[in-house]
Amino acid sequence: MRADARKNRDHLLAVAGTAITEQGVDVSLRDIARRADVGLATLLRHFPTREALLDALLRTSFAEQTARAGELETSSSPEDALVSWLRDCVAWTTDYRGVTVLMAAAIEDAESALHASCVTLRAAGARLLARAQAAGVARTDIDGTDLFALVAALAWLGDQPSLTPRADHLFDVVVSAILTNAGSGDAEGERRPRAHT
Repeated sequence: MRADARKNRDHLLAVAGTAITEQGVDVSLRDIARRADVGLATLLRHFPTREALLDALLRTSFAEQTARAGELETSSSPEDALVSWLRDCVAWTTDYRGVTVLMAAAIEDAESALHASCVTLRAAGARLLARAQAAGVARTDIDGTDLFALVAALAWLGDQPSLTPRADHLFDVVVSAILTNAGSGDAEGERRPRAHT
């Protein structure tokens, strides 16, 4: 790709990221093009579909979350690794309003531009969950698909203005349901790792 074309593509991605953060994944492609000061045809030449745009925008974040799971697998206890990764994923998906709906659909659609990234991310979480289950610190009646669904549910909660103040508390409630030795109350919440910002 020529340098000027890459610069234009990077500019479109930066503008799209801001627009999606502000308005959610259903933001108009025409509005993104207008904000980027290009025509819709130019945007579509780089990204022929909304999913192609989202895939390009989110690919780095997917890779970072997958890599983070690998790091946590070797650097943290099974319990802390699972909770840290779950918290990080929820925080990341909350940044892109509405993306969890697309991620859930992409898991089931092998033709989706987001499919491979979503499957890889789900597998990373499933490995952390399996490690925690093998260590006896996580319930064994859930799997990676359930964990992925919980990320989506918790991200949705964080995206609801009336529920945002309760998001951390509800995260702790969900974590307490996943972990077999989790207590309740402030001390437990303080012990759990927080998201990296």
